[in-house]
Amino acid sequence: MTDGTFEAFRRAETLVSQRRPLEALRELAAVVEQAPDAPSVHLLAGRAYLGSAQLRRAESAFLRVLELDPADHYARFALGRTLQRQGRLAEAKTQLRLATAMNPLPEYQEALGEVSARIALREQREN
Repeated sequence: MTDGTFEAFRRAETLVSQRRPLEALRELAAVVEQAPDAPSVHLLAGRAYLGSAQLRRAESAFLRVLELDPADHYARFALGRTLQRQGRLAEAKTQLRLATAMNPLPEYQEALGEVSARIALREQREN
């Protein structure tokens, strides 16, 4: 990354942390062009898309991270949350289970439990 690209990335990180995802995405546009194979760039874009409820785009960004780095447990967690928000619970559970197996953080375990409970509730209602 060039200095300008790196600074734009840092500004986008700050904007995401301030819950200003649309502004972050504007900063990231050039960064993605300059560093199309950088998992960190796609991960940040995914977080911004998720923060702005652009769920399909978030899903694509997290899948790109996983193409580049299949061992990224946070990308799996974020993808699981994205799928959950789309109502795709079985797919979400798979990603959350993988994230939890890679790194059993309480946040990951709670998300997995939540999705598992929603699946169980849905199955109970269907029977």
